[in-house]
Amino acid sequence: MKIKLSILLALISVMLMGQNTLQINGLNEAELVYRTVPDSLKTYFSNRFGFNLGYGDFRFGMSFNARLPEYSNQASELLDELDPNRLSVAWEELYAEYSYEAFSIHVGSTEESFGRGITFRSYEDLEFDEDHRINSFLLKYDDTLQFKTFYGAIASQNYSTQYDLAYGADLQYPVGQGLRLGASALGYRNIGAASHYSFRDVFSGRMMLSKGNFDVFSEYALSKKYHLPGTSAQDGSAIFADANYMIGNLILGGAYKRYEDFSYRLQDLPLANYHLETISDALASGIDEEGWQARAAYAISSNIYLSADYAEAWDSSKDKRMNDLYLEAEIRYDSKQYLVSWSHIEKIDDATRHWQKEYYPTIDAQVVLAGQLVSLTGEFKRVEKQDRQIESNHYEPMLQASFSIDKLSLSLGVSSWWEDFSTLVESRYRPNIEIKYPLFSHTDLTLFGGKEAGGKVCRNGICRYVAPFEGLRAELSTRF
Repeated sequence: MKIKLSILLALISVMLMGQNTLQINGLNEAELVYRTVPDSLKTYFSNRFGFNLGYGDFRFGMSFNARLPEYSNQASELLDELDPNRLSVAWEELYAEYSYEAFSIHVGSTEESFGRGITFRSYEDLEFDEDHRINSFLLKYDDTLQFKTFYGAIASQNYSTQYDLAYGADLQYPVGQGLRLGASALGYRNIGAASHYSFRDVFSGRMMLSKGNFDVFSEYALSKKYHLPGTSAQDGSAIFADANYMIGNLILGGAYKRYEDFSYRLQDLPLANYHLETISDALASGIDEEGWQARAAYAISSNIYLSADYAEAWDSSKDKRMNDLYLEAEIRYDSKQYLVSWSHIEKIDDATRHWQKEYYPTIDAQVVLAGQLVSLTGEFKRVEKQDRQIESNHYEPMLQASFSIDKLSLSLGVSSWWEDFSTLVESRYRPNIEIKYPLFSHTDLTLFGGKEAGGKVCRNGICRYVAPFEGLRAELSTRF
């Protein structure tokens, strides 16, 4: 769905009538990247300019992105030679919004969610450089009764000139002291071959209860996918519950999830574990998984804080299993702060005879050295894997120090990769330095030089491998 600028400008003219207070704010981010790799270009430039205009009850925003060309940080998308298709210059955000008391009307690029986003969430993922925002007409009423409805489209991930359609409504209302109930309905139409749409309809209900020291959230959703070429309709479901209880200085919490064929683009499923890990690195969350999470946090005193988080998950056949553990102790004393943690993630896939485990202690400290506040971070990761009959293991240590000298902020880091301690001297090391300086009151210059290890990043139910980087980056950020 294309929204013409002329239509929005006409809408602006109408809505500005009678308004008398103008506010403008925006951000311009420019980045120049030089990669020390055998590439035909080596140098990449990108610029993102966006602004928001507020005039009484009216808001308007635009964002312009130029990628000349685009540098992908995903390991699977790095190219030895420049791909001309990665050059792009376009307005990627355009919206207008008008509010009157509890009512609001929004037209254009939309960021919105139903509840916690289990059934619907329209968002931009800056870390993965993916835009999942729909272009829509959105109507909202936000009072004791909360209601929102939208109809919109989003560019297809498979066909560059085609669009997927989405529409839905969400209602939430307090029915008693501390108790709120909500319901959602969503229609998602996904374009396929020969311009054929497959249909997915989703209906859900949720409950939020807050009573004194206790709060709980639960949601149940049903999904039906149909009009699939050559196949019958498919049913899916999602159950998620989360609760917390406070007893003095002790906080106890837990969560439960069960997802069956409940995975699509416009959602954000809670993963119910501390590190936001999927049940399998090669499988998106929501297809077939069940699991639970238990949490506890205790304040021994105002200066000592302990917490623990453990979770398990599995699929229906029990072939895929994972567990996730996080332990933390935080100590504060005067201007000093120390945090010691332990992370453990294990995943098993019996069907493919694959097993992997990573665990690492981390120490974070904020101390005063020579009159300067210095942040120190040390991590010593151990990774073990077995793929059929082949076993491998290695270490990934990391050290980083950050401090400021007047207005100048410095961060010095180094990471490495060891097979064992006998290869300590011959191992690969990745040193780097980042410098940040405020050129003006609203303009920051950031310079990065060196190497980054890359690795696995999990977000929104998907795990991906970020590519390593070697070279220089210069970023100029201006706010107004």
